[in-house]
Amino acid sequence: MRLVGDNVEPNIYDTSQALAMAQAQNLDLVEIAPTADPPVCKIVDYSKFKYEQKKKAKEMKQKAQKVIVKDIRFSPNTDDHDFDFKLKHAISFLKEASKVKVYVHFTGREIVFKDRGYALIGRFIEALEEFGKPDEAPKMEGKRMQVIISPKAGKK
Repeated sequence: MRLVGDNVEPNIYDTSQALAMAQAQNLDLVEIAPTADPPVCKIVDYSKFKYEQKKKAKEMKQKAQKVIVKDIRFSPNTDDHDFDFKLKHAISFLKEASKVKVYVHFTGREIVFKDRGYALIGRFIEALEEFGKPDEAPKMEGKRMQVIISPKAGKK
């Protein structure tokens, strides 16, 4: 195995030699890269090593960007004024770099007017073309037809 560490000369050692070196320094032998050829081990204090790993993971989690999904609901009989009003909200959501989940909810006998739902969502996607693009085509899930629109990279 390849051995690295603060008080060790980086070189390839036998496993028993590496363990003896670690015990001589009152430290632990930790496998860093098991898939490497030969595997890489490090002589460190294991509790300190685990603490640093947790700290790095926490830092990465804080730096990760959180995705916010905003919902916009339509019915198949949505009027033009309501459409425009919801369109303005969707534009502001996309400018904030939030995803927008647009869905048409069918109640009762409205389920027969699926074509109206597709037309409404198509018109909505077309109006938002400048600010975002759909992740996939609109799809039916039960009594809802939905699509998720992601903001374009340059618009923030």
